[in-house]
Amino acid sequence: MSELRYHPFLDQWVITATHRQDRTFFPPPDYNPLAPTKPGGFPTEIPFPEYDIVVFQNKFPSLSLTPPNPAVPGTELLPVRPAAGACEVVCYSQDPNTSFAQMPFLQVRKLVRVWRDRYVSLAAHPEIEYVFIFENKGKEIGVTLSHPHGQIYAYPFIPPILAIELAAEQRHFERTGRPLMEEVLEASAAPNAVNGENQIIVENDSAVAFIPFFARYPYEVYVAPKAHRRSLGEMNDAELDGFGEVLQVVAQKYDRLFGFSMPYVMAMHQAPTAAGYESTWLHVEFYPPYRTATKLKYLAGSEAGAGAYINDTLPEVTAKTLREV
Repeated sequence: MSELRYHPFLDQWVITATHRQDRTFFPPPDYNPLAPTKPGGFPTEIPFPEYDIVVFQNKFPSLSLTPPNPAVPGTELLPVRPAAGACEVVCYSQDPNTSFAQMPFLQVRKLVRVWRDRYVSLAAHPEIEYVFIFENKGKEIGVTLSHPHGQIYAYPFIPPILAIELAAEQRHFERTGRPLMEEVLEASAAPNAVNGENQIIVENDSAVAFIPFFARYPYEVYVAPKAHRRSLGEMNDAELDGFGEVLQVVAQKYDRLFGFSMPYVMAMHQAPTAAGYESTWLHVEFYPPYRTATKLKYLAGSEAGAGAYINDTLPEVTAKTLREV
């Protein structure tokens, strides 16, 4: 059972998906549901003896293009809607021992094209308002399958954090006539007041990675195309290659920062499916949970309860550290 329930205090939709309680949770060591199905072997989620990159519908989806009727009726105070949308899994490689940071760049080039294809395809469905591409990596994030993969959620609404961001971008554009990200990129490339350096981690002709002035996590990184692109659908192949290269270098730097494979959430922010939103700027946000090699950045009372983040580091210092890795 899956449905959308309205949260009147926060003015947002909550997805209720009770069937997800039964989803795969740390399968036995000898069974990898994201591996190819070996001839004569126990079938996995992928019924092929080998594959390059695979996209398939999540076995335990929160959203579906053919959603069931809600389990309970809604009211004027507490509306209920069918959970229309899509939840897809993207397997980056058939190799269970690789990662986004480690796989050959040729595979990254293929992956960013798959992301673009899925964004365009899912955005064409009239019931979908936002296509959200992301990767959860590492047990610290709650991942129960270590095989390299990401996910795509196609929502029938604009999720609340993204709605706040889109509104802020629009207000800034109306006030200044310039996209907010354009000005943030300029500020990140300028010498800062702490050490006279900038916030740039890595860049190429197409894309740039930086720790923002307002970072909430010690090693939070934004990756954005240098040209104004609202979504993956507006990027050509050369721009995609440059974007993918910077994304992978950031992941490689994370792995070398403390000497272990860094867990993270990688979240792609781009334009909703509807027309408009001309001021929004495609970018990816990385949230790694470690603040030192042995200490995690926990989302506790202030962050989880009030939404007020506390960063224990100076972004100007962590930018220099990560750039020099």
